[in-house]
Amino acid sequence: QVQLVESGGGLVQAGGSLRLSCVASRSASSIINTMGWYRQTPGKERERVAVVSRTGALNYADSVKGRFTISRDNAKNTVYLQMDSLKAEDTAVYYCGGTTWAGLIYWGQGTQVTVSS
Repeated sequence: QVQLVESGGGLVQAGGSLRLSCVASRSASSIINTMGWYRQTPGKERERVAVVSRTGALNYADSVKGRFTISRDNAKNTVYLQMDSLKAEDTAVYYCGGTTWAGLIYWGQGTQVTVSS
């Protein structure tokens, strides 16, 4: 069974930084290709923030380029999201997502990030 557990959310002032972590269960390591971060605010669809493939290919949403950095440690089944220069509009529930080689997406429980202006 694939499980993803996020940590690191919280409250921060605009301009500050937070680091999110997501650990995948050991059983997930062989079936998950891409891991990444997504976010959602009330009334809006979940949007992709940043993803990284098993081989290290990166993709960022335009809104976070230059401010957020995604990284991955395959040995630890962990993906990180370093968020700098945070803005009020970054406030959302952030979800870790793991996409299998077959295209199935598994989700973590989500962690709240609140940026005060």
